[in-house]
Amino acid sequence: MRAIHYSVIFILFTLLSFSQDKKKIIIHHADYSDINQQVLPDAVILTGNISAEHDGLNMTCNKAYYFEKENYLKLFGNVHIVQGDTLTMNSKYAEYNGANGFAYAQGDVLLTSPDSTMETDTLKYDRFQNLVFYDSHAVINNKGNILESQRGKYFTEEKKFQFFTAVTITSEQGTVVKSNHLDFYEVPEHAYVYGPSTVTNKGDYIYTENGFYDVKSDIGKMVKNSYIWYDQRKIAGDSIYYAKQKDYASATNNVVITDTINKAKITGHYAELYKAQDSMYVTKKALVSMKSKEGDSVYMHAPRILLTGKDKERVIRAYKDARIFRDSMSGKADSIHWSEKIGLTQMIGKPVLWNGDTQLTGRLIHMLSNMQTEQMDSIKVIDNAFAIQKDSIGTGYNQLKGVNLYGKFKENKLSELDLIKNAEIIYYMYNDKNELVGIDKGICSHINVTFDDGKIATATKFVAPSSDLYPDALLPKNARLLRDFLWRGDEKINSLDDIFTDEELLNEKKTEKERDDKKAGFDKPLELQPETMPTSSSQTKDKKVEKKKEERVPTPLQIQNNTAPVKQLQPKAQVQKITK
Repeated sequence: MRAIHYSVIFILFTLLSFSQDKKKIIIHHADYSDINQQVLPDAVILTGNISAEHDGLNMTCNKAYYFEKENYLKLFGNVHIVQGDTLTMNSKYAEYNGANGFAYAQGDVLLTSPDSTMETDTLKYDRFQNLVFYDSHAVINNKGNILESQRGKYFTEEKKFQFFTAVTITSEQGTVVKSNHLDFYEVPEHAYVYGPSTVTNKGDYIYTENGFYDVKSDIGKMVKNSYIWYDQRKIAGDSIYYAKQKDYASATNNVVITDTINKAKITGHYAELYKAQDSMYVTKKALVSMKSKEGDSVYMHAPRILLTGKDKERVIRAYKDARIFRDSMSGKADSIHWSEKIGLTQMIGKPVLWNGDTQLTGRLIHMLSNMQTEQMDSIKVIDNAFAIQKDSIGTGYNQLKGVNLYGKFKENKLSELDLIKNAEIIYYMYNDKNELVGIDKGICSHINVTFDDGKIATATKFVAPSSDLYPDALLPKNARLLRDFLWRGDEKINSLDDIFTDEELLNEKKTEKERDDKKAGFDKPLELQPETMPTSSSQTKDKKVEKKKEERVPTPLQIQNNTAPVKQLQPKAQVQKITK
């Protein structure tokens, strides 16, 4: 009976001291208590409906060991820990250190916050730093979003998860985000990824090494080694914006769009893509390259290029000083339109086309390609049509003119031309010794010209021809050029580098360093988007708090050696039921 008396006095004294010191753990209730120094030194063994509290943290369980000196509590069976309206933690087993505010939970751990639930096997909680961390696999449910990782942290004030190793988010809409380092803000449902990461969304695939993704709205921004697969099109750029609900994406700086179906590649420094409309807009040194079946490529450039239409029915519109280049051909016009379905290229507004040594001009130029071979088939020049070749021996120009011009190609080279209506010719004729015989100048209704290796081989006049062969000395200089003659050889595009204007190349050099500086900044974590953290001051505060927490987080839980988990014991000494 004396042992029971001492036990009651000790427990009452303990409860009284707890109530006087708020920093001590308070035991509000237990059905039974026991002290057994041999089995569990310096501990009170509590059994049945335990209720405890420490500085606003409420704890309940089936059994508990309390270590007064360490201000430390072990909880067994149906453990329930509540931190106000912020967190609720359930587990099979838990430990709580009142000295430093650390809690440890193990076994079917369920952590509940106002916006999320977390399931894991082992969990640690630092109350004073408002930080939860774990190093065993965890599954979090956030408003229907399922988040998984091997390791992670939860910052309760910021409502932010920080995940490491094998991170996966599966959104309510079916979007899957994967990474090895991901920060997730649960209230706006925003994810920030660092290192190799992917987003898969109903046929769309995104890769990035530094980016932001709004899981709720399916909107993302990626800024390092990023690209998107849109069906059979790959979009890459220094910075990419993505909006799934609008089927929209844009890319900025060093943009490369690869169309695997149409064997096309589009580059520039800014692009917008509208998936539902099968269209894209490219500007800032925009260039389209298309590989033919023969293996050579056709290039089209303009300050602005618009591509529309489904596969095999693509239409390209290049405008405001558009240019085209191929090994055997080049040209320019105010705008160039190309239709894949019918193989038609239209050059509109002061067009000029060079094929070999021949320059073709007129009000409008149309070219048709052979759909099977993808080689040039025919050409039409409408209104004030001119075909001009610079004389290869002398200083003059061979000239053909008509209202309209029709031509045929063979292996992408001009093989024949027909000038129709009011046809005129000036042609320098040489003998086998390359001596000038005379200058043929004539008019008729129709002139047919054939070519041999790019040079005029024959010229035949039809319907009321009128022609004279003038000796060189008898034809005045001012009579050697047809009306409206314009030689534009200085504009000829001789290589792919020539397809860009001098102004564009100069601007490229000026802005290259600026783009490189921006790209270098992409190695740093992406700054929080305004909609994630509304004010800049709160962003600064969050960074300071996070840094402080990182420094404090211990690797093992900071507990005394003699408080390691022990098996649940049946009390050997007599117990006294606490008066309710």
